[in-house]
Amino acid sequence: MTIPSANLAWRLRARARAFRIRSVTVSEATRRELLIHGEAGSATILDTRPRRTEPCHVFDVRVQLSGQFPYETTVHQHVPDSDLQWMRPGDVVCCCVDPRARARIVLYVPEMTQCGRSSVAKILADGRRAEATVLAAAPVAADYSGRDDPFLRLDLEVHAWDEPVPWRVRIVQSVPLSAIGLVDLGRRLEVAFFTVDRGETVAIDWASSRWG
Repeated sequence: MTIPSANLAWRLRARARAFRIRSVTVSEATRRELLIHGEAGSATILDTRPRRTEPCHVFDVRVQLSGQFPYETTVHQHVPDSDLQWMRPGDVVCCCVDPRARARIVLYVPEMTQCGRSSVAKILADGRRAEATVLAAAPVAADYSGRDDPFLRLDLEVHAWDEPVPWRVRIVQSVPLSAIGLVDLGRRLEVAFFTVDRGETVAIDWASSRWG
């Protein structure tokens, strides 16, 4: 691991549980209110599990609102079974937040044409292959739910053999600690993608990048 990589890993651990907000249970009436009047944002799923005492799921999430620092919280919410496949660790969904009480939050998975987010696993399994150059890397979340793998916000320039010009994307993705050295500036990574966009359908193949 290079010195910049070691420093990044240290900063990730130091910020492990910063900006965490205590969770609250949101009623159905509050849910409808937030969907109409709440502040729109995005939420990265960090962990998910069924709640034993109620017919709902518990989601540990990292919330990002425009112009604000991201924060972590836990959401107790019932979601349709059809949406659970899009709400696994590493997936990014949409959310509506009460700006006066940021723990009051509703998660939802809109139509793909609205949100544009795809599961990392689905992209890696079915996407087209390309190479990406690391332009910038910044920590987003780390050491959640007893795990050490951090989430990073990565700015990449993507090059695909079947696209005429490269394009730039920004993604948030879990990074194995063993692969932290791969996000140094200028490093090249193996990625998969569905279409040319701002990063909604781009995922890094850490295994291929490590051995490439």
